[in-house]
Amino acid sequence: MESILVAGGAGYVGSHACKALDLAGYQPVTLDNLATGHADAVKWGPFVQADIRDAETVRRTVREHNITAVMHFAASSLVGESMVRPELYYENNVIATLRFLEALTAEGIRQIVFSSTAAVYGAAEAELIPETAPLVPTNTYGETKRAIEGALSWMAPVHGFSWAALRYFNAAGADEAAEIGERHDPETHLIPNLVRATLGTGPGLKVFGTDYPTPDGSCVRDYIHVADLADAHLAALAWLRAGPSGQGRPFNLGTGKGLSVLEVVKAGERVLGKTPPHELAGRRAGDPPRLVADPSAAQTAFNWRATRSDAETLIRTAAAFERTRM
Repeated sequence: MESILVAGGAGYVGSHACKALDLAGYQPVTLDNLATGHADAVKWGPFVQADIRDAETVRRTVREHNITAVMHFAASSLVGESMVRPELYYENNVIATLRFLEALTAEGIRQIVFSSTAAVYGAAEAELIPETAPLVPTNTYGETKRAIEGALSWMAPVHGFSWAALRYFNAAGADEAAEIGERHDPETHLIPNLVRATLGTGPGLKVFGTDYPTPDGSCVRDYIHVADLADAHLAALAWLRAGPSGQGRPFNLGTGKGLSVLEVVKAGERVLGKTPPHELAGRRAGDPPRLVADPSAAQTAFNWRATRSDAETLIRTAAAFERTRM
């Protein structure tokens, strides 16, 4: 059984990627310091509790498990926090990742799938954002991901590895079997907060900003199911293996369809049978008005499409996972 190292595999997207790898016949090996991850989310493959800065442990793990490729999810990822603690985001997302890449290249790793973000685009003006859009992040989180994409592009030809940077739009939803799901602390994402507000397991939902230049004044986002994201990581790995050494590029992961925050609130009412308790609040620092992907590059290169990312499925699966915790 081939082993794939999953950095941040105890986290939200990482744990779903581990399940997808297991179902595809790989052995995921999770490396996570549990700063924001959960040990009980590591259900598939071995678990090494360590920080990606720990070069000795990283290198030993690669050797002991005969790691052939890496998926890198480990990062700080809260937009609001990144605007008040930028130094933390440079430390965790840039410095730590560079140390991690040094250890991986020293062990001869040849394929790296990197978890990036649509936040690299900032307040993009295109109706559908292509990978060629200017990278002008409006928050520190997006800037740190942009920095690592740049590092990968320079390091790959020198060290002979290939890479894909997967720019997520808005990850949401949960595993269909409700084994794993989203549980950040604090939780800042719309759909889990909507579900918790409606089920009574969390406070009322806040809608940040109602005066954006969008049809209903609330932010418009491209929501993509976490299981669709996990499948895209496997497809990206296959693409890397089919191509030449040293190749690399970013790919958008989204649906190509935008939903406003208030539209998601209405979908929550349809799925959950009651209006999610919510209040209108001011804008949140660093939030662009609209982010919707042009996902055609991933569709062409990987033969991948989001198939579970309608609002109803996102909310239904998130609610099913939340009910397991009630």
